[in-house]
Amino acid sequence: MTRGRLEHDHFLRAIYLKRDAVPDFKRYPFAIPAVRSLKSELKLDASVTFFVGDNGSGKSTLVEAIAVAAGFNAEGGSRNFNFHTRRSESDLHTFIQLVRGVRRPRDGYFLRAESFFNVATEVERLGPQVLDSHGGKSLHEQSHGESFLQLATNRFGDNGLYILDEPEAALSPQRQLSLLAIIHRLVSDGTQFVIATHSPILMAYPDAVIYQLGPKGIRRVDYEATEHFQITRDFLNGRDRYFRHLFGSAPDEDEPAGR
Repeated sequence: MTRGRLEHDHFLRAIYLKRDAVPDFKRYPFAIPAVRSLKSELKLDASVTFFVGDNGSGKSTLVEAIAVAAGFNAEGGSRNFNFHTRRSESDLHTFIQLVRGVRRPRDGYFLRAESFFNVATEVERLGPQVLDSHGGKSLHEQSHGESFLQLATNRFGDNGLYILDEPEAALSPQRQLSLLAIIHRLVSDGTQFVIATHSPILMAYPDAVIYQLGPKGIRRVDYEATEHFQITRDFLNGRDRYFRHLFGSAPDEDEPAGR
């Protein structure tokens, strides 16, 4: 396994917020604590960087801004994709600066779960050559998870920059493990990933950097310190205790069987 790559070996080394240009820290997206707390460089000093946090913590907003600032279409695709269905991206990308490494990526892709349908439609519209580069089979004619893995398997290559927003939304736990294998193969060939996720499976990738976003801002954490790991572990080890807390009693304590 490729471990301990030099910081300057990454395509993106860090980002920072151009705070002097921000018009108002009380309005979206600058009011998000994770954004408002960016007062120095946020290092992207690993081949795989995860942004994790609760709904509304700003992880997708931040990953989207990184992708658009890096030249990707806001709804997804490669840098050659230039389409839009409904503009929903924030203007955060115009207020962040990317610190780039000495290498330049050979290829790249921005893939977000919420607009994957739009990307699949654009792939078909662009014709056979683009469809072939995405695996040759219509992404619409497969399940969400199958089409996602087809794209990752066939379209992602070595020495690339790939930015993913909640890829687990399309994937079963088994398929998340398959994605981890794809990520590992590509990392070994010089690729860099920046990923927003809720998945404790994906964020377990060895040597990844994990940033936790929350009400107190953004901080770098170990895998075992993430809320996702802790809640998943505690639930699996004691789900009856969770049920008593959530429902007032375990689900079978007061109800006759079969009801």
